[in-house]
Amino acid sequence: MWALRGLRNGVLTTRWPARPDEYAAVTRGPATVPTSAARADSSENVAALCPTGAIGVAASGAVRIDRGRCILCGRCVAARPDMFAWTSGPALAALSRAELVVPGQETPEALAAVTAGLRVRTGALRRSVHLRHVDTGSDGAEEWEILALLNPVYDIHRLGIFLTASPRHADILLVTGPGTPGMAEPLRQTYEAMPHPKVVIAVGTDAVSGGIVGPAHDAPTTAGGVGDIVPVDVWLPGSPPSPFAILSALLLALDRLPTAAVPRASRGGKR
Repeated sequence: MWALRGLRNGVLTTRWPARPDEYAAVTRGPATVPTSAARADSSENVAALCPTGAIGVAASGAVRIDRGRCILCGRCVAARPDMFAWTSGPALAALSRAELVVPGQETPEALAAVTAGLRVRTGALRRSVHLRHVDTGSDGAEEWEILALLNPVYDIHRLGIFLTASPRHADILLVTGPGTPGMAEPLRQTYEAMPHPKVVIAVGTDAVSGGIVGPAHDAPTTAGGVGDIVPVDVWLPGSPPSPFAILSALLLALDRLPTAAVPRASRGGKR
């Protein structure tokens, strides 16, 4: 039965990033401001559209959005489709927190320096890479997406990437959740137990900024994301980010993304 089903369905495992994947290209990501020319009228309070405080308006009226705080609720896109739009595709991760704010605030020179430094650190991680995951108060959404990486569709083992139960065997630390006080010390201990070189990826809006329970709501029981607890190398927004986005973040950290799949800003190019 299983043999016949396999012959009928063929190979279901994606070939991304070696080959394009239609589903990866249309996966929804955080909201964005499609043009740097977006302006808000002085009588409008567009910032109030976002429950996490991701939208900001400068004195000049220029609108910006912090994708690191976006929880994909869609209020801004529904209310002002002329000013906000959805991002799409898996290339959502950034190598600096400032890079998640659009229009961009990170200079190409600073981003190029961050990229070069990470490339030097991860140069030895080429064949077998092991991941350790720590949940610091997540709602469980990101965990399902990480778990999906092990199924036959994504199959991260084909890329030499594996999950490990011990931080002493781990090269990359995947952190989900906003960073609750009760998990701050276990997260630090896990980070300290990992051998060098090591990489930390904040997976999901909660891990990046605290999300809906972050500082925007003065929640006393959470941190403003895991960057307050351990040094983060890759910032991946999304609530939750898709398996393709998580895979893209992993390959970005390892400098293994094909050039065409890497965001222009992450290559240190001009905006």
